[in-house]
Amino acid sequence: MNAESSGRLLLNRSTFTKLVVVAFIMFGFGYAMVPVYRQVCEVLGINVLTQKDGTVIRPANTQIDMTRTVTVELDGNAQGPWRFRPTQRSVAVHPGAMTTVVYEVVNTQGRAVKAQAIPSYAPQSATPFFKKVECFCFREQVLGPHEARQMPVVFFIDPGLPREVKDITLSYTFFEIGGAVAARASDGRGPG
Repeated sequence: MNAESSGRLLLNRSTFTKLVVVAFIMFGFGYAMVPVYRQVCEVLGINVLTQKDGTVIRPANTQIDMTRTVTVELDGNAQGPWRFRPTQRSVAVHPGAMTTVVYEVVNTQGRAVKAQAIPSYAPQSATPFFKKVECFCFREQVLGPHEARQMPVVFFIDPGLPREVKDITLSYTFFEIGGAVAARASDGRGPG
């Protein structure tokens, strides 16, 4: 073996040894991260999901203002051939808490109708703080002849709502739009 070959061999062994050491350090670091992460989270009080005895802790939703309650009065107005009403008159909510209410509509006609709901709020200053996540008012509704339907509204009151607002009225006006609606294919009937 000449000096050049033995120098390369020594360099290759040195590089290999360094790579093996780096690999072990990386493995050790990754392995140590789990208990370190748990300890840091426990000290800071974040993301603590399981106690040492195995009981599960559900993190509190800090966006809910448990110090106050807002009463949401529900109202429904029908402008067309149906009955339309909320299934409950009011609901008490904490600002920030997700809440679901249900409105019921019954088409009293022997024909299909297309309708749309328009919301309004009182006091008007509460409007920007009333956040709907899901609502039947987001799209047109087609109701078959004599069809009854329950339609949910999922909402929350923004915790930034001024403290002097203790009551909000959510009112919907449900009105017919367009002309005659073609009957559904399952009816087997034409426009009516």
